[in-house]
Amino acid sequence: MCWIEGDRVRIEINIDDCMSSGKCVADHPSAFDFDEDELAMLIDDGRALSDEQMLRVARNCPSRAIVLYDDDGNQIPT
Repeated sequence: MCWIEGDRVRIEINIDDCMSSGKCVADHPSAFDFDEDELAMLIDDGRALSDEQMLRVARNCPSRAIVLYDDDGNQIPT
């Protein structure tokens, strides 16, 4: 899994669930890219995503591979 922490939300990409739709890459190219296997990955600029943007990108992931967690490690429903 890849993850990055925001102010209050942690975002993870479950690579086993990623179907390479490219929605996250198209919507936030400064935060997501494709790895060598054409699976989504977070890039350094992903730290600039607000909690609201993280929630939106997780909700828009067709395979539900993007998961959010709060400070206590609880999964945030998307």
